[in-house]
Amino acid sequence: MLILRSVLFQFCFFASAAFFGFLVMIFAFAPYPFRFRFARGWAHTMLWLGKALLGFDYSFEGLDEIPDEPSVVLIKHATVFETYAQLIVFPPQTWVLKRELKWIPIFGWGLAALRPIAIDRSAGRSAVTQVIEQGKERLARGIWVSIFPEGTRMPPGQTRKYGISGAALAKEVGCKIVPVAHNAGDLWPRRALRRKPGLIRFCVGPPIEVVDHEPKQLNLLAQEWIEGKMREISVGYEEKAAVSDS
Repeated sequence: MLILRSVLFQFCFFASAAFFGFLVMIFAFAPYPFRFRFARGWAHTMLWLGKALLGFDYSFEGLDEIPDEPSVVLIKHATVFETYAQLIVFPPQTWVLKRELKWIPIFGWGLAALRPIAIDRSAGRSAVTQVIEQGKERLARGIWVSIFPEGTRMPPGQTRKYGISGAALAKEVGCKIVPVAHNAGDLWPRRALRRKPGLIRFCVGPPIEVVDHEPKQLNLLAQEWIEGKMREISVGYEEKAAVSDS
């Protein structure tokens, strides 16, 4: 039965993404906060569907840590859950993502109307420059910038080198970095159709001040908090530790 519910959830995910993407697209002329309401409406829809169909419960922790001013958000990437949960947690935002997503019919066109920073991930240093230049413009307009610093989804208990673009952008602008960890990967395995019911903890960490730190140091501080929190909340980290000790 859970497999059937997972299939239905997946269908609803694509259908709702196309529907809300279409709404954003036809209102592309409207002010950004108005367009963003449709993205947030999609996020609320997905949270409700996840709870109703899959038994996903969720808690948003550390919301009092969110700064009042536009900031750069660095989020652990493991599933699709965090891509829509952040829409509810943070103020109007845009995202650094691979440019191919903008080419998806309807959904991608609506995504493009939300002014993401779409990069060619193989471009190396020029991609970092693009994030800094476009990110400065977004932040100046009061739009937050959200980045998955590992660049791809990571299974529970695993990490990789954090990309420097988010920290470099925050340093250039002088804004704060907000780290985010969550354990959605424990319930939503990568490339697996079957999801497991349970509690997803979406944890916002203390903002990191950029003063007196270089981008590499800022990146390290963000990674230390995120991965430390992951070890605290993720079963995947516990399982990996158990294997290492055996």
